Amino acid sequence: MDYKNITVAGSGVLGSQIAFQTAFKGFDVTVYDINDEAIAKSQERMMKLKDNYMKDLQASQADVDAAYGRLTFQTDLAEAAAQADLVIEAIPEVVAIKTEFYQKLGEVAPDHTVFVTNSSTLLPSQFAEATGRPEKFLALHFANTIWINNTAEVMKHPGTDMKVFDDVIGFAKAIGMVALPLYKEQPGYILNSLLVPFLEAAELLLVKEVADVQTVDKTWMIGTGAPLGPFAILDVVGIRTAHNIVQAKAAATGREDFVKLAEMLQTEYLDKGKIGRESGEGFYKYPNPAFADPDFLKN
Repeated sequence: MDYKNITVAGSGVLGSQIAFQTAFKGFDVTVYDINDEAIAKSQERMMKLKDNYMKDLQASQADVDAAYGRLTFQTDLAEAAAQADLVIEAIPEVVAIKTEFYQKLGEVAPDHTVFVTNSSTLLPSQFAEATGRPEKFLALHFANTIWINNTAEVMKHPGTDMKVFDDVIGFAKAIGMVALPLYKEQPGYILNSLLVPFLEAAELLLVKEVADVQTVDKTWMIGTGAPLGPFAILDVVGIRTAHNIVQAKAAATGREDFVKLAEMLQTEYLDKGKIGRESGEGFYKYPNPAFADPDFLKN
């Protein structure tokens, strides 16, 4: 593996985390997004990440300042990819958006550049041809709060070169992740094959008016000893991501319950600015959510 310059395309919640973690581990990182407003939001997230790293990892001020110093920000894709050895794509979970992005990226990135997708639910084979370099393309999926939940699922598609696969596993380890190789394509990888059905089950209980948010979470937390219930987890994941997944399922299946759920997430949450922890409100209000109250699990 000889990756030195890393480009992270998409500077949302997870894209910002990936970029900062990679810079924290000593790589030079270019953060790409489509406009100055998105970049400014990412820079705000990075400042909060500095505090998280000092609190959670006992990193020094000098450590986090040095990490930030290894980051550059760019709204021109050709400039962002010009020196890249590896491009990590973390843009919205929408097939058309990703396909167009890879077509453009394939035209401007150097021939040696490896592309990876951080998609949670889509398969690399869906975009392999659009990249123009299917042998140098695969999936590298991170979990939210990556400096603590440091999983990196590395998933090849049938056309991925095995050396590239091994190199990306090496890179994942180099940035402090526990690399988890997947040798066959699986929608949702390992983590989301388990997590997405669990979260959907909770959301469907809500949209069918079986139980409210707090009752569902309380049931799960008491019944299993888990520290968070599904709706608290959804606030970490982000309701926009949850909506994209549900909307895609509604379109693919036509199921009335998924259609209704997608509509509820849009009108009752996204349209009201409730996108999860990041916005200060989702299914719970932050920084003091109800589930953190010591009496939450009591009668």
